[in-house]
Amino acid sequence: MKKILSLFIALLTLTACGAEQVDTGNRGVKTWWGEIVSEKPLEEGLYFYCLFGGNVIEYEGKTQKFTTEIETYTKDIQTSNMKITLNYRLDLDNIVSLHREIGQRYEEKVLRPNAEAVIKDVIGKWDAANLVANREKATDEIKKDLSTALSPYYIKVISVSLNNIEYTDAFERAIEAKVVATQKAEEAKNRTAEVQEQAKQKVLAAEAEAKSMAIRSEALSKNQNLVAYEAVQKWDGKLPVNIYGSAPIPFINSVK
Repeated sequence: MKKILSLFIALLTLTACGAEQVDTGNRGVKTWWGEIVSEKPLEEGLYFYCLFGGNVIEYEGKTQKFTTEIETYTKDIQTSNMKITLNYRLDLDNIVSLHREIGQRYEEKVLRPNAEAVIKDVIGKWDAANLVANREKATDEIKKDLSTALSPYYIKVISVSLNNIEYTDAFERAIEAKVVATQKAEEAKNRTAEVQEQAKQKVLAAEAEAKSMAIRSEALSKNQNLVAYEAVQKWDGKLPVNIYGSAPIPFINSVK
């Protein structure tokens, strides 16, 4: 009878036990009726616990992805719809504290509200048009602020990306029109600069020519030999066919 009773107790004990495998890279927390049994996280391995009140809760150690869509406003009060993807990892060294203070619903309780708050704050610093052109800067600021916000909750931010930024159709058309107008204004500015430069070059050329003529005129008036020299430079080398009376022969009496 005692043997039967012992066997029954052994079978009851075995059937009342559960087992939980903590996978490689993960950590576990062992509890008894909801209370944490040990402050040291359970590392990889197989763990047994009593089904009546006992439990082993496993937490992911690998990088996880969280995506959310949010509607917010820019600095110039434009409605912006965007999707943000956050890659994060739990601080495994403090996984017991995370379980005690937050629990398994950490994305819902901590990650989502902090992510939305940081996004609204950062996006609210940019005008809509500038935000599109400076998406990388805005993303870096979101990552920095979100890392600071989530650090007390044992969540490490790995990377952040703004997958798309959408505005109302009317505002999209306004941005496109502004870009076109800016391009046309720049083209007109370049054309004006080109015309001004051409005019400037013509003025400089005219001034140089006038100055040259003035110098030559003054030199000719002061030096008769230079007058003859200038005439020789223009002479084709032919003497007049007919010479009348006492008319001088060209260049013979010019130089003395």
